[in-house]
Amino acid sequence: MNKTYTPAQFALKILQGALIGLGAVLPGISGGVLCVVFGIYKTVMEFLADPLKKLRTHVPKLIPVGIGAVIGFLGIANLLSFLLNRYPAPSVCVFIGLITGMMPSLFREAGKQGRSKASWISMICGMTFIFALLIGLKVLSVSISPNFIWFIFCGFCLALSVIAPGMSFSTLLMPLGLYEPFVSGIGHMDFGVLVPGGIGALATVILFAKAVDRLFDRHYSVAFHAIVGIVIASTVMIIPVGSFASVTSCIINIVCIVSGVIAALALDKFNSKFED
Repeated sequence: MNKTYTPAQFALKILQGALIGLGAVLPGISGGVLCVVFGIYKTVMEFLADPLKKLRTHVPKLIPVGIGAVIGFLGIANLLSFLLNRYPAPSVCVFIGLITGMMPSLFREAGKQGRSKASWISMICGMTFIFALLIGLKVLSVSISPNFIWFIFCGFCLALSVIAPGMSFSTLLMPLGLYEPFVSGIGHMDFGVLVPGGIGALATVILFAKAVDRLFDRHYSVAFHAIVGIVIASTVMIIPVGSFASVTSCIINIVCIVSGVIAALALDKFNSKFED
């Protein structure tokens, strides 16, 4: 048992880690934001930015959180894979609701250190870039087949969702059609997915953790507003427009969206109470 925590504190940290793990894999929820909410983001980033120097001081604090994160991450992966295969449109609509419900919290977090003209410009630039990228892929009919290289990219997005608060790793993967195969591979412990995903995640941490930490320290508002823009554009692009054709499917999709919004707002309320 880690001497840093009492048994009750250790259990609480595992619970927090489980929620962070859920947030890392669940569309619309950011593991990084939950790290901020639970007050461990700085500890995580300090360790990732300089793991050798912080090994002795930070790892004992992060062990229960890490245990919980693995439990939460792997525990939800299979369920998400099943839902996306069996009920694709309603599942995506729930995710859209989750993202929409988290937007007030994300926007509030982005403005925590104020909003400048540059903040709004960065948000517009983030939206424009993602719209141009994803619309361009659709217009050009670019079909992405999941492979080793793309799973490395998935790992990059996953790690980025931890080191960049507010960036859900599904933000780019869902519009590109990579989210379901990546999550399915994780849930089934497919090493063809886990190995490249792990390589991408590790490389991202090594190459970008220190830079991202410094970026948010020095240009918090501008960086966070860019993420808000990316999230907005990506959410719009995953709306399953064709699934609203019939009255029945339209009602089901709307109910799913509303359910997602309610769940996200409830989580935000819980986080606010915990933070207070």
